[in-house]
Amino acid sequence: MNAPALDTVAHGFASLAPHTVSYCFELVAIGLENTPSKKWRDLMSIGTHFPGSGTLVEEKYLEGKAEGKVEDILRVLKVRGLTVSDSVHERITTCTDLDTLTAWFDRSLTATTAEDVLKEGPALPADVSEQP
Repeated sequence: MNAPALDTVAHGFASLAPHTVSYCFELVAIGLENTPSKKWRDLMSIGTHFPGSGTLVEEKYLEGKAEGKVEDILRVLKVRGLTVSDSVHERITTCTDLDTLTAWFDRSLTATTAEDVLKEGPALPADVSEQP
């Protein structure tokens, strides 16, 4: 599909209901794979119906989730009065792995130092994580 055709399809989607547009957008984005999908992604910016498809929408959504977790970790450390060194701050703010950030957030609730948040090991005491 060439770029002018993408413009026409995107313009045509403007007349559809938002939910229908978002679904169709992702279907086209998945079908385009790595062809002119960058152009398509630039034309459309809506939510995802196909988790794991690697669309720009999904990437931006996950980036936003990671940024939120980073903010939460730093806020907990600040409220708890723990000093955050530049190196710890940089490591936290450059992490994009949601599982790692979740573990760090859990550790931030009980850590005695900001450095402890980044240490390997269980995020919560065994008795807390085993509860239903």
